[in-house]
Amino acid sequence: VDDSVWQVRFDKSGKKLEELIDQLGQVPTPPYIKLDRSDLSASQVKSRYQTVYAEDRGSVAAPTAGFHFTEELIAKLKKQGIQFEYVTLHVGLGTFEEVRTEEIEKHQMHSELAMIDKETALRLNQAKKEDRRIIAVGTTTVRTLESFADHQGNLQAGSKWTDIFIYPGYQFKIIDGLITNFHLPKSSLIMLVSALAGQDLILKAYQEAVKQEYRFYSFGDAMFIK
Repeated sequence: VDDSVWQVRFDKSGKKLEELIDQLGQVPTPPYIKLDRSDLSASQVKSRYQTVYAEDRGSVAAPTAGFHFTEELIAKLKKQGIQFEYVTLHVGLGTFEEVRTEEIEKHQMHSELAMIDKETALRLNQAKKEDRRIIAVGTTTVRTLESFADHQGNLQAGSKWTDIFIYPGYQFKIIDGLITNFHLPKSSLIMLVSALAGQDLILKAYQEAVKQEYRFYSFGDAMFIK
């Protein structure tokens, strides 16, 4: 399709194709994870570069903010009254791309398939009516929720392709906070968190993270933005 995307046609389908991919394929990882220089084996990356709650195949990247949530932590939070809801976004290659346009609003995101079922949308809309906070785990969750929000701030259920690009000036309709890792400079993700917290605060947070030697990127530390 272009320099970084190809279309491939297979002569197998269904379970046979899935088995072949599992046997021969490699987990797609961000360009800053160098497997040849890593202490992790390919099988370890496959098991660790994944959340405990993911179900559907289709993403080229894991929602890395979710790495911090173990089954034990989720169970503990549920006991404290935290309600968990799940949405699906098949993350595309555009998540790794730098924003190269001089005017950021001219940057074009890759389209990604997103899904929210009816029951999840109803429960989240009810939470908004009750003035409960909706905290997104990861920028992928933010993009999914905001893609399905109407002008009144109600969440619609369904399945669709989205190329939403969130940058400073965007008015959030659904989320009240975000748990996210530390992102690459010049990325659309750093612009998303700046839209939520403000550029100055994000810059100060990153400077403090460097000073305190926080870990960045996929297997790194997280921040809570509200």
